[in-house]
Amino acid sequence: MTRLPFWPTAVVTFCALVIFAFVATLNGAADLGLRQGLDALFFGTGDNAAILWDIRLPRVAIGILVGVHLALSGHLLQAATRNPLTDPNVLGIAGGAMLAVMIFLLFTVYWGQTDGSKLTSYPLAPLPFVALFGGLVAATLTYLVAWHAGATPLRLVLAGIAIGITFQALGLGIFAAWGSTRMETVLLWLSGSLYARGWEHALHLLPWTIAGLLALPVMVAKLDLLSIGDDAAATLGVHVGTVRFSAIALATVLASSAVAIVGPLGFVGLITPHAARRLVGSSLARSLPISALLGALLVTLGDLIGRIAIPPAEIPVGAVTALIGVPIFLVLLGRRT
Repeated sequence: MTRLPFWPTAVVTFCALVIFAFVATLNGAADLGLRQGLDALFFGTGDNAAILWDIRLPRVAIGILVGVHLALSGHLLQAATRNPLTDPNVLGIAGGAMLAVMIFLLFTVYWGQTDGSKLTSYPLAPLPFVALFGGLVAATLTYLVAWHAGATPLRLVLAGIAIGITFQALGLGIFAAWGSTRMETVLLWLSGSLYARGWEHALHLLPWTIAGLLALPVMVAKLDLLSIGDDAAATLGVHVGTVRFSAIALATVLASSAVAIVGPLGFVGLITPHAARRLVGSSLARSLPISALLGALLVTLGDLIGRIAIPPAEIPVGAVTALIGVPIFLVLLGRRT
């Protein structure tokens, strides 16, 4: 299959992201026309400016960051395990992050609190660290369970599925034990939602984005060599176990920090790496940036669809990405079998 040149593909994808991000800032429960939106963006005060700067723009920014996190995480995991059907959910990372956040909220917000159903009562600053701890615990357990002559890709996936299902069941069990008046906000988070996310959420997520992007170049070349097989990569001087563990650790950091802010959001990390590889080839130096752009585009588009489909109500972005991702996943599964 003929691959597209990298730079034109990256420019087109970036331009599409900018266009959809701009459209997403203008549309929602209260639509702003193009002229109203531009006036509010550059000169406005009052209600339109407040909608744009305090609600729409931070929501779009968080969607872009989350899409980048999940796409890169899924791409790293697929490269590390040499399994194209792997993503943070399959390896149990999202389940571990979810369980850790649920336990943390249970003891810090909901235990004996009367305002526990309010999003503003969430202790925001610790959440990325709590989710990261849960994701690392899940990833470590996956690695330990799979460990047998170097933790083969197949064993990693099977162990991750088992641990992820277990952690998700425990998290849902905690959720089911709460009173019904406290469920609505957490249910939105569990479904993957950008509702009521503001600049403070983006500022808590941005340092993890920067750290992840800085760490990527260190491992790309060696991780690329894993595609030829563990034995062949080892003969070229690659410490296979170290490279694989480092990639899984970085993927865990990216996915867990995203889950902390918007909840578990499936299929972004699964389908965007496939699209990137089909567009520009399998080289990580080329496909990872495209995957990040596609992830940001998918979450932005999914959130836009969720907000304009049935106004004034909205569909969580996690549900929209699942509707997009499920048929693609089934196609991929059919090709693998």
